[in-house]
Amino acid sequence: MPGRTWRLIDTGPLDGASNMAIDEALLDSFDPERSTPVLRLYGWNPPALSFGRFQDGGKVLDLERCRADNVTVVQRITGGGVIYHADELTYSIVCAPQHLPRETTVKESFRFLTAFLLTFYRELGLPAAYAVDVPVGMARLGERTPLCFAGRESYDILIDGRKIGGNAQRRLRKAVFQHGSIPLMDRVAIGIGFLRGRPSSLDLSVADLAMLGVSIPVEVLKNRLAAAFAGAIGGTLVPSEMTAAERERAACLISGKYASYNWNRNGVEA
Repeated sequence: MPGRTWRLIDTGPLDGASNMAIDEALLDSFDPERSTPVLRLYGWNPPALSFGRFQDGGKVLDLERCRADNVTVVQRITGGGVIYHADELTYSIVCAPQHLPRETTVKESFRFLTAFLLTFYRELGLPAAYAVDVPVGMARLGERTPLCFAGRESYDILIDGRKIGGNAQRRLRKAVFQHGSIPLMDRVAIGIGFLRGRPSSLDLSVADLAMLGVSIPVEVLKNRLAAAFAGAIGGTLVPSEMTAAERERAACLISGKYASYNWNRNGVEA
C-alpha cells in the first residue's frame, strides 16, 4: 500500500449523464491486475439529480416537474438516496481489493476510503467525525430515506451533528468503486422540491462549507482534497487524462444509457 501511485483525473464540471458515464467507464475499463487505481475529481454543470440503483426514480421524484424545470435526472451505479448536485465538489475512486489494507471488510474499506475526507475537513478547521463515533441524536444509523442527506450511516461524516455530503460504494468481485459529494453551498432545499415526499427537520441536520464559514475557491479545495487523499492512503497522485478507451466507453454509456429516459426511469438500456 504505502508508496503506490494513483491516477488523478480532474474532468471539471460536466452534465449529469457525462459524469455518471465517466464514472462507470473508469470502472469498466479498470483491470484489477494491471491498471493504476484512480481518484477522479469533478463538478456538475448544469445541476442535476441522481438517485440510487435500488430506487424507483418515478416513485421518489416528481419527474414531470424535473422535465418542466429542465433538470436532468440520472440513475447512479451505487445505492443510496436522491442527491441534488449543484455547487459541489465530487470525487470518485476506482481501485482493486489489493489496493486496500488486507482482510478489509466492506465497512472497513468504506472507512479507509473516506478517511481522507475527515482529514480534508479537519484541515479546514472543521470538527469532522464519523456518525458511528458521535452520540446518537435525532436520526437512527442505517435508517433508509429517499433523500441521501436525510439518512445516517455509520461512516457518514458529521460536523457539529450535521451530515455533510454523502458517499456510496459499489463492490464488484475484483474492483471497488466509490464516489461522494462535498457540498460547497446549501442547495438541499432546491432538491427537496423535486421529491414526492419531504423529509422532516432536514434544515437542522445537514451542512455545507459556506454555512460553516469556508469560502475557499474550488480549485484550492481540489488541491487540498488531493493532498488529503495522498496522505490518507500513503501514496502518490499523478495527474492523468482519460485514455482513448475510457473516453470511447463513456461516449457509448452516454448515448446508450445515461442520456436515455428508459434507463433513468425504468433501468433499461437503449
